[in-house]
Amino acid sequence: MKNKLSGSISLLLATIIWGAAFIAQSVGMDYIGPFTFQAVRCALAVVFLIPLVYLFEKDKKLCTVKWKNPKLWKTGFVCGIALFVAGGLQQVGLIYTSAGKAGFLTAMYIVIVPILGLIFRQRPPFTAWIGVGLATVGLYLLSCAGVSEINVGDLCVAGCAVAFAVQITLVDRMAADLDGLRLNCVQSLVCALPSAVVMGLTESPDMKNVLSCWLPLGYAGILSMGLAYSLQIIGQKHVAPTPASLIMSLESVFAMLFGWLMLNERLTATELLGCVMVFAAVILSQIPTSKKKTHD
Repeated sequence: MKNKLSGSISLLLATIIWGAAFIAQSVGMDYIGPFTFQAVRCALAVVFLIPLVYLFEKDKKLCTVKWKNPKLWKTGFVCGIALFVAGGLQQVGLIYTSAGKAGFLTAMYIVIVPILGLIFRQRPPFTAWIGVGLATVGLYLLSCAGVSEINVGDLCVAGCAVAFAVQITLVDRMAADLDGLRLNCVQSLVCALPSAVVMGLTESPDMKNVLSCWLPLGYAGILSMGLAYSLQIIGQKHVAPTPASLIMSLESVFAMLFGWLMLNERLTATELLGCVMVFAAVILSQIPTSKKKTHD
């Protein structure tokens, strides 16, 4: 029970950081292109994590040896590619669709994660499915109530949700015995490299513009990518993927709350109801079931 609580707290902290990152990302896009932002962000995470790994390593003699673990690089590679695809599709989608719809569709990994779990014969308890349904309705009310038309941007962001669901599932299936800081460092590096390639092919990065948005880049790189994704990996060691994805769906709620607090954005009664429903879904997902222990 203690482990589950600490895992849930880690995921919640990550979600709060990600919620505020929406503002940093929005501000950063005023200065540089999406793949420039993603490449620099991931590179900053790597620079931040390497000394942090050494700092938290109890046996300094094994610090270099642990980097040579083939499973670390294999898992980091597949997770990093999933993050690159997710981030790229989300950024492209935002060109064509609204931020509200993008937030809703991105968070639909809460539906995809338990479906992917069924492939691996992991059956979430009934309460988890109720939580998924409740959170889906809440996120819709929070993000895009009254919106009905679908465009190419929506399809891109839906693909982003699939990629995020894959990353969450991969962390659950492959990262249980891996160091969270090292794994995040590797996945950040893997995400940075193709982002830099696409940046060079499609954008014209300017160092002056990059330096102009050092604060949002610093937040997105060090806190969002470096710290929050490490907390995600650590948290998922103790929380099954379906309730973990529900906790992480609070990202949309915190993004809305930070927008209200920092950007003076108004919250409607419908949006507040959506927030309450998502919070209720997360609480429901944490209630122990009377069934024998399952993965979820």
